[in-house]
Amino acid sequence: MAEDDDERRRQLQTAKERHVDWLVRKTGITNTQGHELIDLLGVGSLSSLVREAGLLAKK
Repeated sequence: MAEDDDERRRQLQTAKERHVDWLVRKTGITNTQGHELIDLLGVGSLSSLVREAGLLAKK
């Protein structure tokens, strides 16, 4: 059971890293900003992530 939980955590972390990398490439924000946005908004709405990242990139 614990191994299943560890595997699930690794999969989620890998998915999060892929989303952060994509967001950084698409919008030009920093990796740290990408992590913070995904921690706040999740990955359920990519359009919201892109919109918010765009606002950050303009600063």
